[in-house]
Formats: sequence, C-alpha cells, structure tokens
Amino acid sequence: MKRAFLLMTAFGVMLSMLTGCGNGNAPKGYKATDNGLYYRFHVNNGGETPQLGDLVELTLACTINDTTTIIPASSNIIQLSEPAFNTDFMEGVAMMHKGDSASFIVNIDSTFANVFRVPELPEEFNSTDVMRFDVKVNDFYPESEYVNKMIEAIKNKFPEQTATADAEMQQYFADNNIVVTPTASGLYYVMTEEGNGEMPKKGDNVKVHYTGKLMDGTVFDSSVERGEPIEVPIGMGYVIPGWDEGIMMMSKGEKGVLYIPYYLGYGDRGAAGVIPPFANLIFEVELIEF
Repeated sequence: MKRAFLLMTAFGVMLSMLTGCGNGNAPKGYKATDNGLYYRFHVNNGGETPQLGDLVELTLACTINDTTTIIPASSNIIQLSEPAFNTDFMEGVAMMHKGDSASFIVNIDSTFANVFRVPELPEEFNSTDVMRFDVKVNDFYPESEYVNKMIEAIKNKFPEQTATADAEMQQYFADNNIVVTPTASGLYYVMTEEGNGEMPKKGDNVKVHYTGKLMDGTVFDSSVERGEPIEVPIGMGYVIPGWDEGIMMMSKGEKGVLYIPYYLGYGDRGAAGVIPPFANLIFEVELIEF
C-alpha cells in the first residue's frame, strides 16, 4: 500500500522545530514573553488558541534585515508541540487565534544552528542581524479532523469528477444487487465473514490480507497472490484513508469488502501507473490479527 502522509512543504517541516532567542532588548513595537520570545501582533482577534497536537494552517514568510528573503510567503501546515526550550517559535504560534497575524523575531545564530543545522552563520550574515517570521494563522483544528477537511477540499475542487465517481459506485451496487449504507466519510463496507468481535484501535499494528481491484475488476495488487499479508499501524496515516477507517471497523478474523471512493483512495493523481486518477477502488480484506 502506498503510504499516505500529511503533506507540507519542507519549510513547514522545519517550522515544527523552529527555535530562537531574543536579540538583546525588545525591538520597538515588540513585546517579550517570559521566555524571551519577541512578538508583535498586527491582527489580534481574540478567542480560542490552538492546543497541543492541533494542526495549524499558516501563511508565513521569513526575512533577514528586511532585505534578504529566507522563506517567501507560503502556506504550511504544522503540528503544535511543546516549546523545545526558551524562545521556541512554537510559543508564538500557541498565542495566536484564527485570523491573527503577527511577527516574531528569533535569534539568527540559534535558528541557523538548530533548524538549518549550520553550526556557523553563513559569511553574509552576522549575529546582530534580525531574522523575522511574519505569520498569519488561517485555521487550526485537531489532528483527527484533518482527513475530513482534506476530503471536503478535494470534493469541492473536483465536483464533476466526484459526481461521476459516485454515479459509478451506485451503478455498480445496482448491477450487483448490493445494499450498503456509507459511513459519514463516504466509505462502504460489506462484511462477508464474522470475526471474534475484538476490534483494533488507532495505532495498533494490524496484519491484513487483501486483493485490490478497480471497479471493472482489474486486480492491481494482492497480498493473497504474494502469499504475504501486509503489516502496518492502523489509523496513523500509513495507508489510504479508506483503509485507515475501514480496517478499524473490522474485528479479528473478519473478512469483508471495502468500496472506497476516489477521495478516500489515491485522489486526483492515482498511483504507480496502475490506479488512474479519480478511481474508485474495491478491496477484499481479511483482518488476520493485530
């Protein structure tokens, strides 16, 4: 199975570790936290702030001395974590509300050393230079809501393809006399053999046999044919969303069929040259153990 990861830019990954410390006295117009992080709000809406573990959608840019662009304005998603130490950038993000914009000044030496893993500043910079991050919080939400937000985004982006894929799925059910109700996400599951009632939970390592097919019956992958079941942590984004949801609906020893709409599978891109874009998928699955 192709691993499905939370998509973010390289800079988004870096920001999850951003560190810094104050440059002497607070610059004009800035305040300092107890830990020494300099901040200045341009918009401060008030209300709720993100909680640890939340995903935060940011628009951000980074400059040095207002003249050198280190990170051009770009959209990123980071997961809010505890500040690693005093003046960690995460402390600033945790102070922001939806729609807020703010600037944070971090110590250039600490940032290059701890984020970019460069022990000494590049020769064009020095320790008195001002490194500033300009940040706007567009949204934040629990990690558990991420998949649903991505589903809605792709369905809204491709309404015609979504309607076509849904019609294909309904026609398949009608042609094969299948009566099934979708889950809230749009996944369909039909049990063919009961298990023992013991169900996996998020993070469990599951062992599953499967055969994956396109709606026309073309087999594109099969652990059964290889004679080796897949083993993977479930509910953690290591597999497509339709699998993460579907396998957690099963109990040990259970067999069934997952009917996965394209937006819970490989989306508008397809996969590996064998799964076309916008392809609905059928998986015959057996949860062997976990």
